[in-house]
Amino acid sequence: MTLVLIVDDVPAMAEQYAYDLKRLRGYETLIAKSGRTALESLTRDSIDCVILDLEMPGMDGFEVLRSVERLGLRVPIIVYTGTGNYDRCVEAIRLGAYSFIDKAEPMERVAQEVENAIERRRLSAEVTSLRRGFGLETPLIGTSPALSKLKEAIVRVAPVPSAALIVGESGTGKELVARELHRLGANPRGPFVALNSAALPHELVESELFGHERGAFTGATATRKGAFEAASGGTLFLDEIGDLPANAQAKMLRVLEERKVTRIGASKTIDVNARVVAATHRDLEKEVAEGRFREDLFYRLNVHVLRVPPLRDRLSDVPVLVEHLVAATCERFGMKPKTVAPAAVEALMAYDWRRNNIRELRNVVERMLIASDGDELTAKAVPAEVRRTAHDAPRTSSAEPRTFEEQKQEAERQIVIQALERNAWHVTRTAKELGLADHASLLKVMRRLGVQRDTKASE
Repeated sequence: MTLVLIVDDVPAMAEQYAYDLKRLRGYETLIAKSGRTALESLTRDSIDCVILDLEMPGMDGFEVLRSVERLGLRVPIIVYTGTGNYDRCVEAIRLGAYSFIDKAEPMERVAQEVENAIERRRLSAEVTSLRRGFGLETPLIGTSPALSKLKEAIVRVAPVPSAALIVGESGTGKELVARELHRLGANPRGPFVALNSAALPHELVESELFGHERGAFTGATATRKGAFEAASGGTLFLDEIGDLPANAQAKMLRVLEERKVTRIGASKTIDVNARVVAATHRDLEKEVAEGRFREDLFYRLNVHVLRVPPLRDRLSDVPVLVEHLVAATCERFGMKPKTVAPAAVEALMAYDWRRNNIRELRNVVERMLIASDGDELTAKAVPAEVRRTAHDAPRTSSAEPRTFEEQKQEAERQIVIQALERNAWHVTRTAKELGLADHASLLKVMRRLGVQRDTKASE
């Protein structure tokens, strides 16, 4: 449901706008006859867009705009005027208004302007979410057999609207897999809402998921949409679903079955249509067996399972990941771009990253950049504990069994990529080092293994 607030001290004008917006776009509307009433509504109701009259007695439109900014409310506001004084409209834009219209404008244009404002707000939220989500965690970069298998599974599952469960160790990038499911899904223009169950205080979980009405509990000073409502028409990503409290599990099951949500403190239900993608590093079947997770909810979420491989199962992707992380971190810190010496890459490939996978690799790359003064990250820049553990500690095995052929192919890729790195990707020199007949023989091996230089920057 899209809710538009119309603020005008002339009731007939506001009511006409409300009628026409309902007729032309199906928008629900609220009317405020003063600036103060408008602010009360903005802090109480889930408003998607505001149409604001600049010329009102008492608190005028300019003061409303200043108050909205002070309160930190993120809602698009379209101002209108009947005086024809566009300098005042320009001033309103400077105060944060999205756009301005004249009261004489045809309603078709007004309705289109409202639609544009709401769409811009959605896109802005999506860009913010993408920047936060993609950041420097890039688990889908690479062409290793393990990652290729995951990518194929994403392509198969993405168009299907039913729930999906992403499992994998911490730091492997489960949220980015969820974003890929959304991007390749039936409605990529819809919202993508991410919620980390483990990061929420237990007393706020239900409010975050299902929303609440004003006054529903101490501190509920305004009505708030929950994650299910916010994600309606798109994807709701629930990270660390295994940490969800029992009460919230029961309510979530009901929402998944009925496609309706009831805000805390409310009596009416609201239709929601969000695809739920859950993720966990826990063994949910074990959690079910030990009574910590509802079996019926588990089977609701366990429709499609995507397993994200740990980095130790795709070490042949480390060079391309390192190259990306170095470039991205240099840009973020405002540093001059740096290269990575083959010996440093080889040391990073010898470590199994069992503590935190790609997140751990990202942190190590950042430490290397901060500690290095030259244009190249050498083996000396690799933290001592990584170099020491890489040589001394036994390689831990993956929790997900792999076939002999998969392990063989990954091992071959690591050998070939390490040799290419040592020889600056000079194919003839690398073929000679590996004891192959000629460069054509190495090129044939590289094609079979899916190894090519341009993958280092293309993913």
